Formats: sequence, C-alpha cells, structure tokens
Amino acid sequence: MADGSCNRSHHIVLVHGACHGAWSWYKLISLLRSAGHRVTALDLAASGVDERRFSDLRNFDDYNQPLIDLLAELPPGERVVLVGHSLGGLCIARAMDRFPHKVAVGVFVTAMLPDTVHPPSYIYNKVHLEDPTLPFWLDTQFGTVGDKENGPLSMLFGPKFVALLYNLSPPKDFALAMTLVRPSSLFAKELESWPPLSASGYGSVAKVFVVCEKDEALAASFQRWMIENYPVDEVRVIEEADHMPMLSTPEKLNRFISEIADEYA
Repeated sequence: MADGSCNRSHHIVLVHGACHGAWSWYKLISLLRSAGHRVTALDLAASGVDERRFSDLRNFDDYNQPLIDLLAELPPGERVVLVGHSLGGLCIARAMDRFPHKVAVGVFVTAMLPDTVHPPSYIYNKVHLEDPTLPFWLDTQFGTVGDKENGPLSMLFGPKFVALLYNLSPPKDFALAMTLVRPSSLFAKELESWPPLSASGYGSVAKVFVVCEKDEALAASFQRWMIENYPVDEVRVIEEADHMPMLSTPEKLNRFISEIADEYA
C-alpha cells in the first residue's frame, strides 16, 4: 500500500484548523479521491467560503455547526473517518462526543487532543496558548472583529505567523494562504467552562494521532505531551512535516489516512 491506494472505499471527512478552510486540504482531497475514497472537506462557520462572518459566531458550537450538521444527516449505519487538523482536533472531538456511533475513527493531525478528565482548555493551558500576549503568536491580530465584550476573542494570523506554520510547505501554498485566511478564535474562555468530554462518547471512539516532527507551531514535544496525557490507539509520525502536512507532505499523509481508514473503518 506504499502508493496510498486502498482496499475499500471510505467516507473521509476533513476538518481544517483556525483561520483556514476546506481549501487547505486541496492536495489531499485529490489524492484520497484518486485512491478511491469519498471525501468531504468542510468549511466551518465563517471559514473558507462559508457566507457567515466571524461577528455572527456566538460560541464554539456555532463555529462547529457545519460538522455537527453533516454527521446528523448521515444515513443510518454510515460511519466516517473524521480527520481534524490543529484546532480542528477540538472540533472533531466535540462531534465524536455527540455522535460516537457515526465515527469509525478520529484522526488527529498535529491537532488539539482533549482528554475526558479536564475541560478542553486544559491543553491550551499547558503552553499558555490562551494568552494573546505570548511572543509565540508573532503578528497574529487578536480582538479586531466581533463582539469584544460577549463574543469569542477573534484572531487573524499575520504573514510571520503563517510563515511559521508553513515553514516547509511550498511558497505557492504560503501565498495561497495569505489570500484566504479569515478571522477565527481559540474559544479559550468558553472552553474553560465546559465539562470534560465524556468517556462514553468521545472516549469510546478509536483515535489515531499523526505527529509532525518539524512543526514549529505545535512542537512535537507538545504533541507527544497531549498523547501522554490522553493515550490514543495508534501514533503515526511524519518526520519531515511542518504544521501543514497536507501541503508539505501530502503523499505521506494520504498513505497514512488510507491505511488508518482500512484498519479502523
């Protein structure tokens, strides 16, 4: 299976990270479809070409609603392979908690991996991601759009931060991103007040984590800390991937997802 071809066709749902959209998966969509899979790449609310604006979002569930709607509308008995990237890990975790019977496996691609003991914000707190003054954020702009009093804190990645995410990706993909990124949020304050995700829902679904060794945003050490904090069924490693493996190492990610789908779905 070195070429990423599959034994069976699976429905694979791709969920993007913050400030991104379905467009970020364009290489992987083509590869997975060529391998015989059915692929759905979602735009979450106020992302990609979704018509909503960030100011329309009241909370995380508003942002995640397109994924919830997709799973709610699946035919009875259909189970998908749910792939989340970066912040998309929290999105797929929330969906797995609500629809565990509709997800064959959750694949966390250098993604936020919550546990079933702490509020989802616990993983932010480990490295203080919730702090907009952290030097890590470089030229990311916080709080420039939306309801600054009652709504989620907005963030929009600047070119220096996008360059950090795309440090091993082709320059043309960095250029594409700079034309398409939109305001998003970590929803950190809201997630602090959430109860933990349930062991009977989220905890019951198989999970695979894809570590990206050259990620300069979510460092490999932090990725491994999340896995130690909440062990998964399987860990895959892409040695040469930055934070955007769907762009920097699409063939390797395609092969891994095809193999994971064949094993768990």
